[in-house]
Amino acid sequence: MANPVTNGAGGILSYFVRHHTIANLVLVLMIAAGVLAFPNMRAQFFPDVVVDDIRITVAWQGAGPEDVDTAIVQVMEPALRGVAGVTATSSTATEGSASFRMEFEPGTDIEKANEDVQLALDGLNNLPSDAEDPALRRGGWSDRVTDVVITGPVGVDQLGRFTDEFVRRLFDEGVTQTFVRGIAAPSTVVEIPSLALIEYDLSMGDIASRIAEEADADPAGDVSNATRVRTGIAKRSAEDIAAIVLRSNPDGSGLTIGDVAEVRVESTDRERAYFVGDDPAIQLRVNRSATGDAIGLQRTVEVVAAELQATLPEGVTIQLTNTLAEAITGRLNILLDNGLMGLGLVVLLLFLFLNARTAFWVAAGIPAAMFAAIALMYFAGITINMISLFALIITLGIVVANPIVVGEHVDFRVRKLGEHPTVAAERAAKRMFTPVFSATLTTIIAFFGLVAIGGRFGSLIADIPFTVIVVLAASLVECFLILPHHLSRSMLHSAKDHWYDLPSRVVNRGFDWFRDRVFRPFTAGVIWARYPVMAGVILILASQVALLVRGDVQWRFFNAPEQGTVTGNFAMLPAATRADTIEMMREMQRATEALGAQYAERYGTSPLNFVVAEIGGNAGRAIAGADQKDPDQLGSISIELIDADSRPYSSFQFVGELQE
Repeated sequence: MANPVTNGAGGILSYFVRHHTIANLVLVLMIAAGVLAFPNMRAQFFPDVVVDDIRITVAWQGAGPEDVDTAIVQVMEPALRGVAGVTATSSTATEGSASFRMEFEPGTDIEKANEDVQLALDGLNNLPSDAEDPALRRGGWSDRVTDVVITGPVGVDQLGRFTDEFVRRLFDEGVTQTFVRGIAAPSTVVEIPSLALIEYDLSMGDIASRIAEEADADPAGDVSNATRVRTGIAKRSAEDIAAIVLRSNPDGSGLTIGDVAEVRVESTDRERAYFVGDDPAIQLRVNRSATGDAIGLQRTVEVVAAELQATLPEGVTIQLTNTLAEAITGRLNILLDNGLMGLGLVVLLLFLFLNARTAFWVAAGIPAAMFAAIALMYFAGITINMISLFALIITLGIVVANPIVVGEHVDFRVRKLGEHPTVAAERAAKRMFTPVFSATLTTIIAFFGLVAIGGRFGSLIADIPFTVIVVLAASLVECFLILPHHLSRSMLHSAKDHWYDLPSRVVNRGFDWFRDRVFRPFTAGVIWARYPVMAGVILILASQVALLVRGDVQWRFFNAPEQGTVTGNFAMLPAATRADTIEMMREMQRATEALGAQYAERYGTSPLNFVVAEIGGNAGRAIAGADQKDPDQLGSISIELIDADSRPYSSFQFVGELQE
């Protein structure tokens, strides 16, 4: 009985083999789609794993951590865990407040979840009466692009003005997620006596709303319902705020904020301070949103920094540190280099085992399938990252298997059976369609199983199955709709041997000799001694299982990569003052510079690229219990090392010697 699948596909396959244009048109479309899509794809380190969460804070002034845990945390946690879609909750009880973090399943409607959480909180009636109402906040997704350090032998207020100008220029260029640490812009304080509120029949909310209306014109304004208004990069003066009209008096005059309140500018209080050497510094962090391009954002920051640097006083510098985009670029380049090397080896092997014309058209299917897959990845919202590139490299060796099978069968039918190239290509495509399609389908099904993995890890590796599946699908299109047509044309000129087929002829003669003289006798020996061979295989398998059982082969989610940045955090004893913390910070600076000098003598180059010290908080992952400490008793040092390829030692060695 005829195979209906083969017969159904036969008409299409024959049409593409015999048509003079359509196969080339499909090939051009596949390549052009990828070429157009690739420049528009975002590049990043890992795929965006956006975890939707909701954070809740409850303030209870004067309560100790134990009371907060008993009266708030233990009361609210059962209600929060009952909200639909919650995968994990965490809570913290501290002096005067409780905080909760709720994570939801991927794909959860976070707006609906927010309403459910609010309903659960509204149903609680046994919280302390003097505790404030729970405040909900949705967790926003962001990813660091780079840190910027502005430092120099000038006053902190002057550095603050430079930072404000830098933020404004970034905002004009479309960089909207910037966070300043180490200083805030000068604060304008509006202090309103209670008697004035009663006399003029006003409320704090009325005044705050009126100020907010004036500040709405500047997106950098920061207005709260308290008495403090941070003007940020708007640089509004106290006189401007005092002149805001609250309402009109019966006599036609205006009641201004200056009539009912005292408006003044407060100097900056640097609770959290940064230092580069002895000079004060301000650190600015640039983040990207879930749709931002890390490499593009860093280029923008570099351009804006260079433009502003030209206008700064002598000695004031703008330094980009912890540049994640450089790490992304470096690792993507490594993967691309490895991928191109693998592609070169694959093409070389094709030309060694196949005649030149067949090898050329089989090799042409690799970029066609890859570019078509890139176009599909772009339309599906997948970015160029470590995971998707890894998946593309995986498929390099897979996509050539099917074209080799079809190409070899066409060559066999032309050379051994003497068929006309067009007829041979048509019959080879029909004959190989069912086995090749079945083999590809089983591979697709195997990778499709990875889609069923949920959670963060499933979201992280989701690019692998999608990328492999679209590459294999594109390979099938190229293998049966494009390749047979090209082979039918090229085989017309393969009736005789050509000089450029000499490598494949030599290799195939050697391969035939190895097959007949070595591999065939070896296979016969394995069959003859099948029972000892089977016993040996079982013994080898058991030895490998034993390695896992004993724990000799350890499991690790990710191997610790070589670090380009290291941090050291410290916390002082409860009796320590801010001056003591500064002294400890200076000692860490001294030790770092001393070790850097030793490494410079030992290896010829200092490992230190940039060093920033901090008091008032910890860098990176804070020390356990840091949230219970006075900020003046916390400090850290962040060290950016030179590139790993430029030093013969690891960051772990440097940290170990620094600790000593």
